[in-house]
Amino acid sequence: MGAKVALSNEDAQLVRQCLAGDEAAWEEIVKQYSRRIYSLAYRFVGTHEAAEDLTQEVFLRIYRTLDQYDPQAGSLSNWLMRVARNLIIDDWRKRGRTPTEASDTLEAHAYHLKSRAESPQRLVERRQLSEQIQAAINKLSPELRTCIILRDLEELSYQEIVDLLKIPEGTVKSRINRGRIELAKILRRMKVI
Repeated sequence: MGAKVALSNEDAQLVRQCLAGDEAAWEEIVKQYSRRIYSLAYRFVGTHEAAEDLTQEVFLRIYRTLDQYDPQAGSLSNWLMRVARNLIIDDWRKRGRTPTEASDTLEAHAYHLKSRAESPQRLVERRQLSEQIQAAINKLSPELRTCIILRDLEELSYQEIVDLLKIPEGTVKSRINRGRIELAKILRRMKVI
């Protein structure tokens, strides 16, 4: 419990500094969360440029609504990611639930941290695998894709997905199950697994 309170106090302090105009505090928030938000955006839009644009939009919204963060309601991380998910899903719905053709790789993003311990061959293999998995995810129907991304990549609970998508829990579980089965079939056809 003590660690949670300390974290909440640190979050509140960081937000207070941002609201007071401290640019370094804002840069710290961007640094801490940009890769995660970018990754989520990329999973929905499928290209580097679109994910970058969407990530910028998310941070603009976060900056404008930072005064709405309530440390008593939860961590800054949870609040930021909830705002990001809502905006990204809204954008995805507006675009008609069709990702653009994935021509970039998630690894190409500037905020990606590369492991120095991996060989160039292993890096190439990981990049290819990531591209294949993203291509397979893009082949899922929009409803299945959304639930798979939110549950398996973003690791949201069933209840969080229910709250976000405004659909019954049984529907969420069904879509996740069907999505995993369909994804496995697609990956088998692509000879990935």
